[in-house]
Amino acid sequence: MSIFNRPHYTSEITQFIDELKQKRPHLEADQRTGRALLWDKQPVDLGVLKEDLDARVAQQPYVYQTQVK
Repeated sequence: MSIFNRPHYTSEITQFIDELKQKRPHLEADQRTGRALLWDKQPVDLGVLKEDLDARVAQQPYVYQTQVK
């Protein structure tokens, strides 16, 4: 048995989260739905990506300098 192992100890935060999950069982599904809205990305259309990359204009080495001819 490890000296660091505390089998009978649960922190107040862990207890709070466990209680919250018991009171609101749909909470985790709601979190996943919210995450999907903001972070899960749709597949990339490679044709559109290529058009976007081809349309870019090269940036000057010093962006604040005006063109002098």
